[in-house]
Amino acid sequence: MTYYEHMLIIDLMRKGANIMVRPKCCRRVCGVPDKNYFKPRGIPAAELEEVLLNLDEFEAIRLADYEHLYQEEAAAQMNISRQTFGRIIAEAHRKIADVLIDGKALKIAGGEVALNETNPCGRGKKIGKKNTNI
Repeated sequence: MTYYEHMLIIDLMRKGANIMVRPKCCRRVCGVPDKNYFKPRGIPAAELEEVLLNLDEFEAIRLADYEHLYQEEAAAQMNISRQTFGRIIAEAHRKIADVLIDGKALKIAGGEVALNETNPCGRGKKIGKKNTNI
């Protein structure tokens, strides 16, 4: 996008124009993990700040760090671009680092996802299609 196109869009938004946004692609995941809540030992959950790791972020961690797939392969399994996968995995790593370093609770749930029926992983609970808020 050129500078002129960018400025034109900003000008249209200021004037209240209704600009169409590209729809978010539904991300494929293997399933919902059986264990979806983690917290530091010895601290009541009510006293902890909670960080939410979306299911697509969990799937990105599973594919990249557990299955040791390259980003291109993992992105193809999730039905997203490599660039989008890179953003998802970076955000997931940031959240997990925050939980570990600051002693917060981690909840794994939510997000717009679809069950990957063509390549199931055989782990966790199977989920249905779209917007799973568990």
